[in-house]
Amino acid sequence: MIRIINANEFTNTKVKWPPAPAAVTDLVADIISDVRNRGDEALREYTRRFEGCLLDSFEVTGSEIDSALIKADPDFIEVMRHAAANIEDFHRRQIRQGFEIVQENGVILGQRIIPLRRVGIYIPGGTAPYPSSVLMNCIPAKLAGVEEIIMATPPSEEGSVNAGILAAAKIAGVDKIFKIGGAQAIAALAYGTETIPRVDKITGPGNAYVAEAKRQVFGVVGIDMIAGPSDILIIADDKAAPALVAADLLSQCEHGDESKAVLITTCAQLAETVCAEIETQLATLPRMRKARNAIDNNSRIIVVDSLEKAFDISNELAPEHLEIFLDNPMQYLDRVKSAGSIFLGKNSPEALGDYYAGPNHTLPTSGTARFSSPLSVDDFTKKSSYTHYTEDALRSVGDEIVFFAEKEGLCAHAKSVSIRLDNK
Repeated sequence: MIRIINANEFTNTKVKWPPAPAAVTDLVADIISDVRNRGDEALREYTRRFEGCLLDSFEVTGSEIDSALIKADPDFIEVMRHAAANIEDFHRRQIRQGFEIVQENGVILGQRIIPLRRVGIYIPGGTAPYPSSVLMNCIPAKLAGVEEIIMATPPSEEGSVNAGILAAAKIAGVDKIFKIGGAQAIAALAYGTETIPRVDKITGPGNAYVAEAKRQVFGVVGIDMIAGPSDILIIADDKAAPALVAADLLSQCEHGDESKAVLITTCAQLAETVCAEIETQLATLPRMRKARNAIDNNSRIIVVDSLEKAFDISNELAPEHLEIFLDNPMQYLDRVKSAGSIFLGKNSPEALGDYYAGPNHTLPTSGTARFSSPLSVDDFTKKSSYTHYTEDALRSVGDEIVFFAEKEGLCAHAKSVSIRLDNK
């Protein structure tokens, strides 16, 4: 059962997600080293060991994609197309342009926005495949102008890939799909093998092994983030419907044992009613065990004496998902200083953002919304600045640059300017 506490107990209830256990860290390091050294041969062994199938070829063929489109529920494909249109419309507005400054003395300064050449998208398979993550990761990359999008996803024991994932990849415009999963997939994308191209950046969700692998290859390639367990925080008052609040809290807890749900409310009666409602709804969930562990071990209801205190605690926790379950929710938006994605009002459940509305569902977890942002078009670009000075322009400021460099004790820096000033 979820625990109800008062605001003064809050300090002792914050959950700090621990780093990956040493066994996970060590195993992932061994897998990465093995794939780096033995390439496809190592991938075949890990695919047989972890997925239970032996593959002759890792790449998904065009005929497999066509077959998936036939097998997939046509209504589901239509819904995915609607979601993709919403995601594209939202992210298209994030596209940035470079700029150039031309000064009267001939100085030209500027910034270029350059798309990454090749990115890798990891999509989990198994019991919880996420076609939605295909759309959320690939569509911003396409809009950014990425030349080639490579997707890795684990195969079934029969060597196939979930039809919904393949259909989503077709809709989103993925260029190549490979049947590899886990830490070995991250290693292959980071270093390349005989058949898997090396990428510039890896994005997408995954289990603890995938997250640890992304952490270990960061620096060799870019990554979107090291995602922790999913979390949700709801701020509600006495007008909130307990059944809706409970349903939204459980929506994240079914992700896994370490997920976290927090309700902050000004109404002690609502806290009690939501607690009882959670128990009722839990009994009906197919993923009840995972949700039960998340509710009992990681989740809290915090009773506060004011909405101001509620937002203070929320900003400290910096939730991945924040629902403002209040009347006139827009008036509270400016109070939010740290949150991955914000859902305003009783008709905006978090699931709306997971699948359909348009904003990205790849969000900062574990309190990292204090300093990081949702996945966006920016994540698939890089920036270069450029500078051009004429001889006269350099002479007009050269002495100041030499003076600055000498103050820092970098005489070669100073010389690189003064030698130009002395040439005439």
